[in-house]
This record gives sequence, C-alpha cells and structure tokens, in this order.
Amino acid sequence: MAYSKSLAARIQHVVGKRRGIAEKKMFGGVCFMLNGNMLVGVWQSSLIARVGVDVAGMALEEEFVREFDITGRPMKGWIVVDPEGIDSDEQLRTWIDRSVEFVSTLPPK
Repeated sequence: MAYSKSLAARIQHVVGKRRGIAEKKMFGGVCFMLNGNMLVGVWQSSLIARVGVDVAGMALEEEFVREFDITGRPMKGWIVVDPEGIDSDEQLRTWIDRSVEFVSTLPPK
C-alpha cells in the first residue's frame, strides 16, 4: 500500500536540517531515523511516532491516537496518529518533538 508523500514532505520540513536525521523506507512507508534509531514515520496516511512506553500509554488517551500494530503484535512505545490528529503543522511538530525527546535518550546505533 502506498504512503502519503505529502505527509513525508511535511515531516521533512519539520525535521529540517537537524543533525543525525536520516530517511529510510520501512513498514511499507518511510521512516525518519535519529542517530540510527527510528523516530517517526509515515504509514499509509498516518504518522507513526516512537514516544516510549510511558508517553505512549498517556498518548493513547488522546483523540486520533492508537497503538501501532500492523502485524497483530503492537510495537511497545510506538503510536499511530491518524490524519485528523496531525492536520496542522503545530500538531505534527508536537508529535515529532515528543518523539525526539524520547529517542534522544537512546544510544546512537
């Protein structure tokens, strides 16, 4: 299934020239890596975000957020934000910032 290239472009704009960011095709979409660790990505028309187990638990209480589960086994610490939850650039930036906060704590790969 195709992924939203417009969402990928919006993410590219938000992450800009941040050091340590790389783009990689994964999950039938595209992911953005920070220092070799998965950060955020596009799956179909939704944002996938690595926010850590604690933040993911709280995030699941927010509207338009669900577990990232494309195989029948949810990925711990990952969430999916449906398109309605990232309509604005501010909403998208907030999710990316949450991901950066968590992934920055991980050792580089």
